[in-house]
This record gives sequence, C-alpha cells and structure tokens, in this order.
Amino acid sequence: MTGFASLAVIAGLLGTGVARAQSAPQGEIVIPDNVKIFGNDNPNVRKATAVVNGDVITGTDVDQRLALVLAANQNKLSDEEQKRLRLQVLRNLIDESLEIQEAKANDVEVSQAEVDESYARVASRNFGQNTSAMDAYLKRIGSSPESLKRQILGEMSWQRLLQRNIAPFINVSEDEVNETIQRLQASKGTEEYRIGEIYLAAPADSREQVYTNASQIVQQIKEGGSFVAYARQYSQASTAAVGGDLGWIRLAQLPEQLSSVAKTMQPGQLVGPIEVPGGFDILYLIDKRQVLTADPRDAVLALKQISINFPAGTTDAQAAKKAEEFATAIKAAKGCGTVDAVAKGIGAEVVTNDQVKARDLPAAIQSPLLELSPGETLPPFGSVKDGVRILMLCGRDDPQADDGPNFDQLMAQMEDERINKRAQIYLRDLRRDAVIEYN
Repeated sequence: MTGFASLAVIAGLLGTGVARAQSAPQGEIVIPDNVKIFGNDNPNVRKATAVVNGDVITGTDVDQRLALVLAANQNKLSDEEQKRLRLQVLRNLIDESLEIQEAKANDVEVSQAEVDESYARVASRNFGQNTSAMDAYLKRIGSSPESLKRQILGEMSWQRLLQRNIAPFINVSEDEVNETIQRLQASKGTEEYRIGEIYLAAPADSREQVYTNASQIVQQIKEGGSFVAYARQYSQASTAAVGGDLGWIRLAQLPEQLSSVAKTMQPGQLVGPIEVPGGFDILYLIDKRQVLTADPRDAVLALKQISINFPAGTTDAQAAKKAEEFATAIKAAKGCGTVDAVAKGIGAEVVTNDQVKARDLPAAIQSPLLELSPGETLPPFGSVKDGVRILMLCGRDDPQADDGPNFDQLMAQMEDERINKRAQIYLRDLRRDAVIEYN
C-alpha cells in the first residue's frame, strides 16, 4: 500500500457501504454522527519522555532519532536491544537540549538558514542535492527532517558555544608546539594511528548500565552497524560531530589505557568498551602509517579493468573455463597499449582510471597491486552472477615523504584536544545543574 487505505478497506473497517461513503461530507471517509471515544488517548497529545529545564522531549522525538540509528545499522535489532538503544538516545537528546539551552542562554545563535544549508549538504552527499528525496527517505524509515535538523542545530550550537566560551581561554605556547615538532622529527619512522572513538561518560552510580550500553554498541557495529553513525549519535566527545575521527595521532598522545590497546590493533579492528577515567571508550582503528615516512599505499595508480559477463544459465564449470580463457587472452595483450584491442576481440569491456589511490582499494588487493610492474595483471576475480574482472596496472606515481604537520596545524590540533577535555567538563556541569523530570 502507498500510505492511503483503499476505498474498499476503509468501507470494510467502518462497516459501511461504498455508496454512502461517496455521498458523505467527508468523502470516502465516513464518520457517524454519534461518535463515541473509547479510552482517554488523544493522538494529538505527545506525551513527554523527559522534561529538561522546561523543554519537553517526547516519545516521538526518541522514536524518530532511534530510527536514524536503526537505518544506519542496516540490520534488525531485538526488542531488548532496541530498549537499550532507546535509553541511550534519550540521554543524547537530554544532552542535546542542554547544549541548545546553554547556547541560547549565552546569546549564541544558529539561524534556521544555517541549519537548512547544513541539511542540504547532507542531502547533496547522499541524494544528489535532492532535499525532497532526503525528506521522503527520513519519513520512510520512521524519522523526520525535523529530527535530523534538530541534531544539526545541537551540534552547531555546541561547537559555536565552545568556540566562544572555551576556545579563547585555551592556551598552547609556541614552546609546546616546537617541542612536539622536535619529538615528531625524533620519532620519524615510528607508527602513527588514525583512530575513531566513541566515548560514553559513566557517573559512579551508573557505570554498570553504561558499560552494558557500550558493549551493545560494540556488538551492533561488529554485526554491520556504522561506526560513524554510532559515534555521531552516542559519543559524548567533541569528535562526535565528525563521526568520532581523532585524525592521525601517535600513541603517546593517548591515555595509557587506550595507547596500550591501540598498539595491538590492526586497521579495521574494533575494540571496547575500555574503562577510562570518567567513563568508557570504544576504539576503531581506521588506518596506521609510519611517521614522516612515505607510505606505499599513498601511491596513485593508473589502472584498466577488463571485464566479461556470463549469459544466464552458465554453470560454475563453464564460468571457470571461460575465465581461464579470458585470463590467457588478456595476458597475451602485452601491456596497456594493446589490451583495448584484445578486449574488443573477445567481447570484453575496458574501463580506465588513472587516479586510483592504492589506499582506497580493498585491503586484499592493495599489496598485490603494488607489487605489479606496468602491463602486469592481478588474477581474475568475480562470480557467475557478476562476471569476471581483471585489473591491469598501467602506471604508478609513488608518494613523497610526508613532512608532518606544520606549526599552525599542530597548534590547532593541540588546541582542539584541550577544548575537547574542557567541553566534557562543561557538559558534565550542565547535567549536574539541570532540572530533569521523567515520565
């Protein structure tokens, strides 16, 4: 159904004939004159889940924000798991309300036009600048444009407030920056890590519950949930606005509880919850590299992809035989200069891309590709359904050694870290002083 009940269904539900429906003042919807309401539920009354300093958070608010998380997960959660997530979403909405209230109290303004512009950018990335498609998608998953826009308002208000009330009082001296640069130069060749974090604050009286929630988040991400979506929704660190991304850091920049764990992690690995002062952390290792050293995976490759498809009904044995013949033909092409003609002769399609960064390719083929010489190919890959593909290396531009962050970049990074720590204390104080009523 498309969201509107058919005439026959409406007539059946209301116990009335079609002819009467057509002649009624309400059109196809027939409402008797002697209406009797059963129960006291009024669907137009939104019951509060919490009231934060007078601002109401309704069950609908929680439902719509929870829908964003479930959609990002792309997997079905049990009733028990959804119950836990609802509690976390409610806590996030409470924090969001406190942040918006504090911004208003300090005359920090975020205009509706700014929120709409940010919303349009999200729509542009996901729906090709079509905000109507974004609106429809949100409604289809059980959320709403208003819910996402409020989240955007909360993030922008909080960041703007921090920039005005905290950033001016953060001091990083030139000597500190220069000392850090010297340590970077001295650590050349050692590894640095790009880490994602989800931080959950845990007061002493709720540590067990927060630990349970954090464990549940870890499980959902391992089952296919989006780390970035969970970080944006749940993390109470300032990095939540960028999906939890800490950027490139050295282990010495992390607290000891986290650095000892991160040291043993491999790219793509998720670990947590890890107990830290004040709460729990979940770490995701996005990538790692050597400090001030060129990474082969930053090489820019020129590739040709040659592919063939199989007709319907092709068996595995037939596909294997044809794939072998295909690989033999391409190998005989003697490089990228003649492969197009060879491919045309066997009915294959060729796609060229000369700006492929090795790092952006699937991990399984990065190293094999980097070991090829121009004109060489990887073994064929694919399936009966999707066809067979062969990648041929046509050229490679090796990366230059990274000189590391400059003075200004490093100072900005150190300032951000200190702002983040102060922001956590700021929000903790707002929670402590808030008047919150629960249903």
